[in-house]
Amino acid sequence: MAFFLETLFGGLMAGMLYSLVALGFVLIFKASGVFNFSQGAMVLFAALAMARFSEWIPKWLGLGPDSLIISSLLAFAVAAVIMFMVAWLIERLALRHLVNQEGTTLLMATLGITYVLDGAGQTIFGSDIYQINIGMPKDPIFILDQTFPGGILINKEDLIAAGIAAALVVALSLFFQKTSTGRALRAVADDHQAAQSIGIPLNRIWVIVWCVAGIVALVAGMIWGSKLGVQFSLTTVALRALPVIILGGLTSVPGAIIGGLIIGVGEKLSEVYIGPMVGGGIEIWFAYVLALVFLLFRPQGLFGEKIIDRV
Repeated sequence: MAFFLETLFGGLMAGMLYSLVALGFVLIFKASGVFNFSQGAMVLFAALAMARFSEWIPKWLGLGPDSLIISSLLAFAVAAVIMFMVAWLIERLALRHLVNQEGTTLLMATLGITYVLDGAGQTIFGSDIYQINIGMPKDPIFILDQTFPGGILINKEDLIAAGIAAALVVALSLFFQKTSTGRALRAVADDHQAAQSIGIPLNRIWVIVWCVAGIVALVAGMIWGSKLGVQFSLTTVALRALPVIILGGLTSVPGAIIGGLIIGVGEKLSEVYIGPMVGGGIEIWFAYVLALVFLLFRPQGLFGEKIIDRV
């Protein structure tokens, strides 16, 4: 039982990180109807900015190793400003000229943005493997040792990362549901032309949502970079989020959370309990098979809106 709970907790922690990346897709799609294929590149670009400024700022300001928290906060602030600038440039140079275009056109635009961000990140920050050290403890801890012999092993870093992801998810949910800007974002997602006709400034809304998605990408990149290091394969983390949004629904913030937890737990449990029977490797393809099943029987996902075309 202890081993099962340990695997379950590990899956929940991984699932929260998947949800964090999936949120970027959901945010932009809710506000603009655009499937943002560049979300993985945004995570990479933000992680590179965080990693490099974490190195540069202590040198510029003469900070010592004991000033890790201060240098990390400054690096996060600078990286956040950079992601705001990236969001503004994307809206100004690309999306502003594609208002009311077909979805395929917008998808191809985000695909082009992916390659621009990948190239710009390599040019500005370099192409080596970088580390992000934000002071998160990496030593494991044992819990429930009075209930189970030996206790249950939990990684402190995963626990803190899951807490950060959960807090951000709650904040975004409240933003969408309780603020006038959040309601305007949902109105724009429903119908661009109708939103414009009642005075909602489409360009400003798109800048806001891309800025929010940039901050989500920065938090995701910071956590993934702290765990795995910042390298250009990090851009593929977005591919791990695709099954999550298929399960949860492309327009649902709670769906991104539930979908991420289902994927995270399913991957870990299937790899541990079914993997040895078939030679392993289930964790690699489990999420995509589950997503395929949902596409066949419930394509809108668990919480997505069912689209009905009337003729």
